[in-house]
Amino acid sequence: MRRLFSALLLLALSAPLSAQWLGLPTPGIPRTVEGAPDLFASLPRTADGHPELTGLWRVAAVSGDLEDDSKAQPWARETMASHERNYYRDGPQMQCMPGGPAFITGGPSGGGSLRQIVQSPSVIAMIYGDLTSRQIFTDGRQLEEDPLPIWMGYSIGHWEGDTLVVESNGYNNKTWMHAWGLEHTEQLRVTERYRRLDFGHMEVEIIFDDPGAFEEPLHTVAQMVYAADDVILEIVCNEATEGGVKHWVGDKLSDARASAVELDTDILARYVGTYEGIWLEYLTTVVVTLEDGALYLSRNGEAKEELIPQSENSFICASCTWSQPYVFNNEGDGLAASVQEVQVSGRWVFDRVE
Repeated sequence: MRRLFSALLLLALSAPLSAQWLGLPTPGIPRTVEGAPDLFASLPRTADGHPELTGLWRVAAVSGDLEDDSKAQPWARETMASHERNYYRDGPQMQCMPGGPAFITGGPSGGGSLRQIVQSPSVIAMIYGDLTSRQIFTDGRQLEEDPLPIWMGYSIGHWEGDTLVVESNGYNNKTWMHAWGLEHTEQLRVTERYRRLDFGHMEVEIIFDDPGAFEEPLHTVAQMVYAADDVILEIVCNEATEGGVKHWVGDKLSDARASAVELDTDILARYVGTYEGIWLEYLTTVVVTLEDGALYLSRNGEAKEELIPQSENSFICASCTWSQPYVFNNEGDGLAASVQEVQVSGRWVFDRVE
């Protein structure tokens, strides 16, 4: 089962809505007469005439053939199948490792889809919520022929008209290209072309070229939107365990059922309801229902998935593409006040609203 960008789920306990600066209007940006950010205003330029890329950006959509299995070499397809079966054990993000080249598309990088871009004449910095960053040098230097492999690689950039062209190499082979386990080798080279269309929209064309893993280069396009009136929050992965409940490392529904416990329906009924909270930078709704003696969970209107009890208040959503355990606040005999979505680095808290 494909886990589209599921490694985003590894991130730490989100900050509450009252977090510092969250919701503060971004100063100095164009706005409509109603005061809303005008994302279709003309693009800003730097003093030297280049498009100004500085700002907070969110990946809104990704298209292309990054997910085309047919372009992977046989060994890469075989390892990908193994990784998909053992995602929660094998995933680099499940081990709190940096995401490497996956950060470009906002995939399983651990940093989410937001990135803060800071532009200067000689270097452009990109800062991610998981505290990783990259430097794109625009001072005329060239990539090394035989670089020491590192997690985030080395990047240089130059301008071709209004397009920033970025070339990168020097990635180690310990990361995946996407969440379902496509590996790459240290031969990987990446070319990105950043084109800011107007104030609030940017298109990034990406070519992933690795003759050691792909039959031909993979082409991808990421659409980015300026994240006005928002802030990037710190997201830390540290393998936290609280209250004896750790993120789930099983991979099969049978694993969860083998360790299941039986609960009376009056206990299960305490958890039925609607819960809301912030996951990454998104408002998230979790709906829990009771059907035929079992709890089911739907996240943001997606299909219902069964919650398999592991204790009186902890459950595993083994078939979910986007989660592992859920732990309900089980104080007293009343309705649960909140539910926690347990990830590798902590818990995301959703409070009852209904």
